Amino acid sequence: MTDFSCVITAGGENGGSEGPDTLRASVASVLGQSLRGSEAVVVLAARADAPTRTAARALADSSPDRVRLIHPDPAARTTGALRNAGLDAATGRYVLVLTPGERLHRHACRNLWQAGERSRADLVAGRWSRTVGEGGKEQEPPWQDELYARSRTVARFADAPGLVVRDALVTGFCLRREAARRHGLRYEEDLAHGEILFGPLAAAAVGRITLVRRLIVTGRAVPDRARDLAALVEAHRRVAATLDAHGLPALSEERERAFVRDHLVPLARSFPRLPAGRRTRVAATAARVLTAPVPQELPPLERVAATLLARGDAEGVLTAAYALSRPATVCAPGVMGEGGRVEWDEHCPVDVTELGHQYREFGGARLMNRLTRCTADEGRLLLEGRLVLPPHLAPDAPFTATLEFRARGGARAVAFPVDDVRHDGNGVTWGARADVSRLLRPLGVRDTAWDARLIVEAGGVRSVSDLFGPQDLVEGAVRFAARPRLGRLAGDTWEPYITLKDHLALRLTARRRPARTTRRLVRYATHFRPARKAKLLARALRRRLDRYRSRGFKATTYNTWLIRLPVRRGSVVFESHMGRCYGDSPRALHEEIRRQGLKLRPTWSYDTSRAGFPDDARLVRRWSWRYLWALARAEFWVDNQGFPQHLRKPARTTYLQTWHGSAYKRMGFDETRVRLQNAPQRERLQQAVHRFDHFLVRSEHDVATLARAYRLPEDRLLRTGYPRNDALVAERTRTEAEGRLPRPPLAGALGIDDHKKVVLYAPTFRGGPAAGGKQARRRLLLDVGEFAERFGDTYTLLVRAHYLEAARLPLCPPGTVIDVSRHHDVSEILALADVLVTDYSSIMFDFALLDRPVLLYAPDLDTYAAERGSYFDLREKAPGPVTATQEELFAELAEVKKSDIRHAPQRAAFAAEFGAYDRGDAARQVVSAVFSRQSASRITHHHDRGAGR
Repeated sequence: MTDFSCVITAGGENGGSEGPDTLRASVASVLGQSLRGSEAVVVLAARADAPTRTAARALADSSPDRVRLIHPDPAARTTGALRNAGLDAATGRYVLVLTPGERLHRHACRNLWQAGERSRADLVAGRWSRTVGEGGKEQEPPWQDELYARSRTVARFADAPGLVVRDALVTGFCLRREAARRHGLRYEEDLAHGEILFGPLAAAAVGRITLVRRLIVTGRAVPDRARDLAALVEAHRRVAATLDAHGLPALSEERERAFVRDHLVPLARSFPRLPAGRRTRVAATAARVLTAPVPQELPPLERVAATLLARGDAEGVLTAAYALSRPATVCAPGVMGEGGRVEWDEHCPVDVTELGHQYREFGGARLMNRLTRCTADEGRLLLEGRLVLPPHLAPDAPFTATLEFRARGGARAVAFPVDDVRHDGNGVTWGARADVSRLLRPLGVRDTAWDARLIVEAGGVRSVSDLFGPQDLVEGAVRFAARPRLGRLAGDTWEPYITLKDHLALRLTARRRPARTTRRLVRYATHFRPARKAKLLARALRRRLDRYRSRGFKATTYNTWLIRLPVRRGSVVFESHMGRCYGDSPRALHEEIRRQGLKLRPTWSYDTSRAGFPDDARLVRRWSWRYLWALARAEFWVDNQGFPQHLRKPARTTYLQTWHGSAYKRMGFDETRVRLQNAPQRERLQQAVHRFDHFLVRSEHDVATLARAYRLPEDRLLRTGYPRNDALVAERTRTEAEGRLPRPPLAGALGIDDHKKVVLYAPTFRGGPAAGGKQARRRLLLDVGEFAERFGDTYTLLVRAHYLEAARLPLCPPGTVIDVSRHHDVSEILALADVLVTDYSSIMFDFALLDRPVLLYAPDLDTYAAERGSYFDLREKAPGPVTATQEELFAELAEVKKSDIRHAPQRAAFAAEFGAYDRGDAARQVVSAVFSRQSASRITHHHDRGAGR
């Protein structure tokens, strides 16, 4: 008896795109297993074609001890019947079934076997990936991340609901053969996609189930949902019936939602690439087999797509497909329903209010422009279409339109008049004839693709939209003569086509012999050996230039040569949050220096944009050569986060670290992440911290936490408070004397009504920056749309994401939710806010100085504190109520005055403990201690001993 039997079928009636190549790939992956006791059981159907039969025999002959060829009863025609024959023929301790084309990871059998033997489980399941796109890229279903987050064993399948809610067990799992026979587990022979049902049946029948984090199977094909919709629905229904039979209706409902998202929504998305006839047939099939109600818990656009599919509305599904790929585009006119709710259209009353299209304005809204006709008319390109225009967006002025073709990747554009423009209540119907042969004159090189768009103007406001259509809209015979400026050898024909992004474009092609010959010659000239060598040399030169631009090379040059440059007296380099803003304590110090008229030369670093930075300072881009030059010659470094760790501090430079907030979560060497790092990594952090000559603290809490966590000696601490908080102390003094009105100028700039209170939502940092240094866009824990609906009449919500992140906000009524994440100075926002909502952000320590209500929304407090670690019990010392659910938060907000009074003593104690040194004169104290001439001589003498730190 072998350890593992891997059943592979070939030639079944519903086996999809099976063939000799896919069979060889699957068998080869079995033979390549690191667990040598694994065999391939190839079940060959009687109806298999000759190449497949030849390949199967050759595989069995080449490895007779590990490949067994099974010839089942000729009556076994379906894939399910062939798989059952394979289960009967298997001799291994464990049995696993592969579809031809699926490949086992090299250690798949070993990982499954070890997990099964260790846990004594009857079913062991692992991860799998599928082939997506034409390039054969492997991609794992995203829901596997949660299901297989850790290896574990469960007593019953309901303890790991993802196994049956999703199609997790279609592949990548094995069964103990004795358990499969004991429970009589068989594939349904009348079901095309029987693997969807077999896995949940097996999970429900066996006892212990083990889940392993390892990747088991690759190369699974994505099902053809347009072809197999009826079979997929039938398999799903049988799984749901199995869950109901086991008394698990909640899992059945959850599976219904998952089926819509995993199968029906992707099917709808594929509609623009299906021919018109096939779209109609698929919609008719959907109307026949989709009888269950569409789950209401789905996002609105997914609910629209599923509803239109169930109704058999092919054109409606096509529109929904465009909306799914472009959720910010208005694709349907919308109908006002009860209570001010917005429905998709009069034929599909699905609530789409949360899309926020009702708050858009003409000119600012992206409107769907459906191309309905594209053909040739007397040598001209005839285009007709319809622009969706909901009644609330339509301006009162008459409409004019222009058809424009713009060179892709360039600035050239050619416009054609649109004579036929008609507004019909909820849309604009238009038609144009474009003489592209005469007026569209490309150069012929690098401008061979031109995208079409329609510009509609009314009352001086323009709306620009691409022309969208299905792939089969453009007839293949629609061609026009082209006249490139370089002559017809560069191209001779314009061809309209629908791009992969579903919009209309023109491409310059070579149809006649001279142009075709020229293109072949150009291709030969750019691909023969000397040209290839020239390309390789150019590529090597680019790599060398890229190396000279790399941060590693710059850091080495700086530490070796630039650091030897003489210090320029009076030069100061300021940086805030790694160059992302002009704000925080470095800004407060810069403005105090300017107010005192000190003879200093300020330089500010910026990350990507100069916008918002001071005009009276020299600006350098972070990590540019000018930036490194400025750092090497600066007498003072000032920042709140940390200059690049790899850069040494010059011997006569004073580094003032203002820091960016008191600590609730563990920092520095107190972090588990840092403690788990290797010695060189910890030493690099220690060397970076040792560059600090002064470190600002605002309370003894900072001394006991931040200073200790970063191992800073006492003589480097300045107990002055944070200069950025001087503005907050001044604002509290002003409001106590004069009241809250008038509000700061920022309120007018943001368009906040005087009668509305302002709530600031500022969550903490919860992850790392996105790839390429871009900000990671994250969904907020707080449902800001729900906030706008419940409190929009009385409050304006300001959302301030962490500077390393960007918030994804839904469209809300004007004046209810405003994203202030890009505003440079957070102190100005704090001074404007009446209430702060946060979780674990250090912003609560600053806001407490204003003595205004603080509400903590911390649904994952216990988990966060356990994983990240904390310096104190937030529930015990919080400056306001700690809420665990959104309803609790909204209840506190509805009674915020009572909450304010009830938590005033806690808030005062919080501010006294964590902001003891914030007295309103921190900037003046720091400038006096660090930048005055008397201090400078003393500091310079002190740091001669710390050269090169």
